[in-house]
Amino acid sequence: MQTDEVLREFLTESRENLDLLDRDLLALEKGHVSKEGIAGIFRTIHTIKGTSGFFDFKRLTALTHAGESLLAQLREGRLAVSPEIASALLTLVDKVREIVATIDRSGHEPTDDYRDLIDRLDALRTGPTPVRAAPAIASPTPLTLTPLAPRMEVPSPFADGTIRVDVGLLDRLMNLVGELVLARNQILQYTLDRKDTAFQSTTQRLNLITTELQEGVMKTRMQPISTIWNKYPRVVRDLALATEKQVDLELRGQETELDKSIIEAIRDPLSHIVRNAIDHGLERPAARTLSGKPARGMIVMRAFHEGGQVNIEIADDGAGIDPERIRSKAIERGLVNRETAARLSEKEILEFLFQPGFSTAATVTDLSGRGVGMDVVRTNVERIAGTVDLHTRLGKGTTIRIKIPLTLAIIPTLLVSCGGHRFAIPQANLLEVVREEKHREPVEMRGPDGASGILTRRACRTCDPRPIVEYIHDVPVYRLRGALLPLVFLHQQLGVDPRPGPEDEENLYIVVLQADDRSFGLVVDSIRDTEEIVVKPLGKLLRGIPIYAGATILGDGKVALILDIPGLARESNVLSASRERAIAERNEKAIENANPPQTLLLVGVGERRMAIPLSAVARLEEIAPGAVELAAGREVVQYRKTILPLIRLDEMFPGRHPVAPRDGGLLQVVVWSGEGRVAGLVVDRIVDIVESAIDIQDHRPLPGLLGTTVIQSRVTDLMDVPEVIRLAAPWLPLAAGRV
Repeated sequence: MQTDEVLREFLTESRENLDLLDRDLLALEKGHVSKEGIAGIFRTIHTIKGTSGFFDFKRLTALTHAGESLLAQLREGRLAVSPEIASALLTLVDKVREIVATIDRSGHEPTDDYRDLIDRLDALRTGPTPVRAAPAIASPTPLTLTPLAPRMEVPSPFADGTIRVDVGLLDRLMNLVGELVLARNQILQYTLDRKDTAFQSTTQRLNLITTELQEGVMKTRMQPISTIWNKYPRVVRDLALATEKQVDLELRGQETELDKSIIEAIRDPLSHIVRNAIDHGLERPAARTLSGKPARGMIVMRAFHEGGQVNIEIADDGAGIDPERIRSKAIERGLVNRETAARLSEKEILEFLFQPGFSTAATVTDLSGRGVGMDVVRTNVERIAGTVDLHTRLGKGTTIRIKIPLTLAIIPTLLVSCGGHRFAIPQANLLEVVREEKHREPVEMRGPDGASGILTRRACRTCDPRPIVEYIHDVPVYRLRGALLPLVFLHQQLGVDPRPGPEDEENLYIVVLQADDRSFGLVVDSIRDTEEIVVKPLGKLLRGIPIYAGATILGDGKVALILDIPGLARESNVLSASRERAIAERNEKAIENANPPQTLLLVGVGERRMAIPLSAVARLEEIAPGAVELAAGREVVQYRKTILPLIRLDEMFPGRHPVAPRDGGLLQVVVWSGEGRVAGLVVDRIVDIVESAIDIQDHRPLPGLLGTTVIQSRVTDLMDVPEVIRLAAPWLPLAAGRV
């Protein structure tokens, strides 16, 4: 092996061992390391010292020799662990890491001789530190760590069946697999129009092998998140000391794997979040005790896979975030006026924390207060197609959730077209796809039955007059299962004319997407297919356009751009605070100014359309005219072992050209039940059963009417059924039983 290769091996192993030393020394400080563990720490320092002597790194050799001598005293039981010794050894690790980084960068040691630290280590070794029965000590800022994994002694590389591979080689291999995937997609596209069974069989075999190879290469790039989480116990300890706080750290899901490129991208965001949690979130011990909390604060870092993504949560049990303080700070900085700020929701207020330069800190410290942090978190996370969400409870704590893809190299997408071009939408942002017919035809429906007591009956329904796309304060929205979904028309964002294919002209396609934990609909010309694509970087001309995240080559050899969903949402302002407020205010106004939607039975009386609350309707019946009898000069019918009085509505509400009975002369009867009475309302026809909000526009109706409104684009009278009964049948007795 060449000297340069041996040096690279030494530097790599030293960095790995230094990360492990951080963890082990923190455990040593708390008394969680046995004599064998101390011996393991000693051997690690001894290995670094021996190899540095081989390369004639005199400063590194002298520094590690001083640390080795101190550890020898601990190993032999001549010294007891103390906070001073633990801190000195951690400083030793930092300085060794600094020397290793300098050697890696320049090939030479730094000029510092580290004499102060060497003298400090020698003084601790010879100082009168008493030996205790047990090595455990009480740390001034105790840390609660998850159980340590077994200490690994140094990967001969072949001792445990593994080898070290250069990351650059893996990147090149991944690029080759990506090219193979593109070739596979092209061949699959080519076979669609071929009927050669042998060729198709070979193609399917190629598809299977390519998929397995892709998965195998992806696994070589996957690393557990513990590779970056292992440094946080040390980070938390140092920050706790600097802020005079006591902190417990709990790590969960350290085995969660994700691509190495993703791991590197989230290092800085996680560091910012942990620093903010300690500096801003957690209170000092005295303040926590006064508020009834334990003196030690808690930070929990959790990682898990869900829905093809990696979810990372960082939660603290600190003071939480005061929205009113953020509101005041935003007004003070001129980010929003006082009137608008008063209407902002709590979620909208918290969005100011992600503004560059925004900070609520009263003073600037070495840790924070300059407004650099959460904006960096969101920028870096969104750069890798992730999202950041923040939840807080005043006095209880704050949780930040990050969702990121497993990898950025090869991703599953939905292909859509707009303006004659194809675009790829990452499935990580996809919720569902909705297809609506642009021209709705009349349909038949059945009224409810069963528990409601209404007989099943066919009723012809007129065309639904409500448009598919509605506008609220000039904001296009779509009603999806009762909720208003903001819409973005892709052709408008691209500045092109829509060009749907012949088979798509009669349909409206809405791709429901999620960005920053919020939903919106993207209107496209057509939906193509799902496909795994290889992400390619954008060229210089497109790199500055915020709605594109990359490009790919499709199976037919043509290039398709990958849409950046969070960027598209921001660029279109569909999720901006003002547009969301407009929708929310419209909804609130509708609730204040109108009754909630009611289920109504629509009937025809002559030329009139009338609405009856369905809650008061017991049944719909068809009665032969011959079954009508007279009792005391009034029309009645024998009905379910009782006598049902009949009220002809065309006599109460006369109109022109009354409609003759249909269906062989059968009478259409609405059996009404209310206020302890029952009656049969004879109408000319049953129209429909609808759910509609009632906005009375005519408050001067005839007797027996509540008013007039518009339902299904038709003027409709709202019937006051109890008043009709009192007017038409004041003699009607209380019902003897339920109909």
